[in-house]
Amino acid sequence: MGAYLRPRGLEEALQALTRPFTVLAGGTDFYPARVGRAVTEDILDIAGIATLRGISETETGWRLGATTTWSELVEAPLPPLFDGLKQAAREVGGRQIQNSGTIAGNICNASPAADGVPALLALDAEVELASRDGTRRLPLASFITGVRKTARQPGELVVALHVPRPKHAARSAFLKLGARRYLVISIAMASTLVEVEDGKVSAARVAVGACSPVAQRLPLLEQALIGASFDATLGERVEPSHLAPLSPIDDIRGSAAYRGDVSLVLLRRLLAKVSA
Repeated sequence: MGAYLRPRGLEEALQALTRPFTVLAGGTDFYPARVGRAVTEDILDIAGIATLRGISETETGWRLGATTTWSELVEAPLPPLFDGLKQAAREVGGRQIQNSGTIAGNICNASPAADGVPALLALDAEVELASRDGTRRLPLASFITGVRKTARQPGELVVALHVPRPKHAARSAFLKLGARRYLVISIAMASTLVEVEDGKVSAARVAVGACSPVAQRLPLLEQALIGASFDATLGERVEPSHLAPLSPIDDIRGSAAYRGDVSLVLLRRLLAKVSA
């Protein structure tokens, strides 16, 4: 067995990270991958650090503590721009997983099919990292660099995600396709946030997951939505060419061609849903 530390304060955790540790919060991906064998890694369990948990409103937006669970997010009183993230939260495994799994764990695990990532990309979320040398922020799109790869450096700990306040009234939505309704890894998923002014789209962000090594924003589609009427016809603006950033693969859940077709349908349904 490796070493196990469960600090109560952030400084204690950062001090521990001066040597290699596997950081753990909910452990909902870590432990299932090790069924039937001993845990030999040195574990730093940060679930007991109170300052890393909870959601608060700031002058510029909202701060989502790293160890906030998906269940806590769903139950938090948040404005409609968080509806898409809450819908994604309800798709993260079953209720037991949602009670233990954390927001930061979802992004640090860096799975191409992480349910929270497209919704967080649509929210334009930034990742805050702390180390003994200070803190830094970077966009979520820059934090996840590949399959199971992130920009977190040795000695750093993700402490929060930050969501900026939109300029205009905003709504968001999330859709996921799997082989069944619950407890399933995505074949494809998509999320959007749309800002509206005078009945028109003033800004839009759209992201697709499980169709590339890293979830991708669709800038051509986002641009095409600006100025459109915010009504049931919004989904009609989606064209196959808008999906150019995606690079789906063939696997046990679906072929690349199927994922491409499904993504187009999901996006049209998603935009119809957000404007309903």
